[in-house]
Amino acid sequence: MEYFKDQRSFKDLYHVLSLPFIWGVLPFLFILDVVIEIYHHACFALYGLEYVDRKQYIRIDRQKLSYLENWQKINCMYCGYANGLFNYWVMIAAETESYWCGIQHKPGQNFIPPKHHKNFTKYDDQKEFLRKYKK
Repeated sequence: MEYFKDQRSFKDLYHVLSLPFIWGVLPFLFILDVVIEIYHHACFALYGLEYVDRKQYIRIDRQKLSYLENWQKINCMYCGYANGLFNYWVMIAAETESYWCGIQHKPGQNFIPPKHHKNFTKYDDQKEFLRKYKK
């Protein structure tokens, strides 16, 4: 029990206990990455949309820093991939949303709108919507 009196020991233990939750997500990220990439290339080609450049969103480079320990380098690679991947997916979804129905959400509902919504049609502006999306 002496070990657990040290606050740092608890933090180390919590880090170890969280590893399966953090790293267990990685196989699903790989699978979803493949599925979304297929969607991206198939649908964007059909819609005539420009592809989102993956390299602009996913950057894995911090493992090259000499002052990091090996386990930190591995974690940095994971975070660079995972966070970059989510940002990349958001851009693919944003382009899809803009293509199909760029309408802002109803304001004032304790909602933080995505940045790409700023150019969308205002909520309940039928005239502007029809102007933009008239087929």
